[in-house]
Amino acid sequence: MRYFLYSLLFVFILSSAQAQVGGDNTYEFLQLNSSARISALGGNQIAVKDNDPFLAIDNPSLLNKEMSNKLALTYQSYLADISYGFVSFTQHYDSVGTFSAGLKYIDYGSFDETDIAGNQIGTFTAGEYAFVLGYGRDLDSNFSVGANVKTIYSALYDYTSLGFAADLGLTYFNQDRELTIAVVAKNIGTQVQTYTDDSDEALPYELQVGISKRLPKVPIRFSLIGQQLQQWDLTYTNPAQEIKQESILGDDSDTEEDKNENGFFENLGRHLIFNTEFLISDNFNVRFGYNYLRRTELRIDEKLGTVGISWGFGMRISKFHISYGRSAYHQAGATNTFSVSTRLSDFIN
Repeated sequence: MRYFLYSLLFVFILSSAQAQVGGDNTYEFLQLNSSARISALGGNQIAVKDNDPFLAIDNPSLLNKEMSNKLALTYQSYLADISYGFVSFTQHYDSVGTFSAGLKYIDYGSFDETDIAGNQIGTFTAGEYAFVLGYGRDLDSNFSVGANVKTIYSALYDYTSLGFAADLGLTYFNQDRELTIAVVAKNIGTQVQTYTDDSDEALPYELQVGISKRLPKVPIRFSLIGQQLQQWDLTYTNPAQEIKQESILGDDSDTEEDKNENGFFENLGRHLIFNTEFLISDNFNVRFGYNYLRRTELRIDEKLGTVGISWGFGMRISKFHISYGRSAYHQAGATNTFSVSTRLSDFIN
């Protein structure tokens, strides 16, 4: 019971933090998927406790001894020729807990530098990096806690920035019922060196809650993730659509349906991610996810397509666990993510 009360206090304190949403902050790359599994599950999975070391970068309280001695690597060919990756190593120590060390990076590529007349005078690169140290341990047979500490470095042409952040996680896991509930506060921190003297930008703080349940005697796990819970209203009005509507219908053309469009259920949907894993065997599973916030922000009304829908699979081949995830962001393209993990001790006789 006391851990349940701690959980309520944890949520209350973190939800009172300053509300921030994507696009208004620096170091936005921190919110990119850390693995193909996460990508396939709609961009978030904080409520599954197994031996996958990739899960700990999003919820450090999932760190456990089953992840010990594992090396994990991810590569993603992101949009507009941007590349993104993640690498980590996890080690467990009895009676102490489980530790992880990792690096997240994004490479924006090479750019031409020109003078005021448009003449090329050289090239430059841009990239951002986060060095992550994680720690997690079990409080008892059901509850576990964890924290990630991040050192963030960003270099954009001649502008550089340095920041520090932390993630805090609390997880309840009932093995008999195959039920997991988790709450995570991400990217609590600040810039210590800004790009310019007058640009003090906030980090992409986010509060998340997740629940997953594996059906009894059926190899299927359903999960529901609540994202951006630090701010209720996630709706956004596209100025281009406003201009188009006014030009056709006039300034006083709002209908009752328009007024209710950004109501309770619309906001609720934007906070939720639904995902499913079909656990076909210990060596193969299939994954699907649906992110309504991504769909409603990036879709084109004339052609909805599969924006917001993601899928993928994971399989074990010899000593390696390989995963693939595909996420549809826009009709112009989707991302393909590849991940591989292995236990280094498996290579030692």
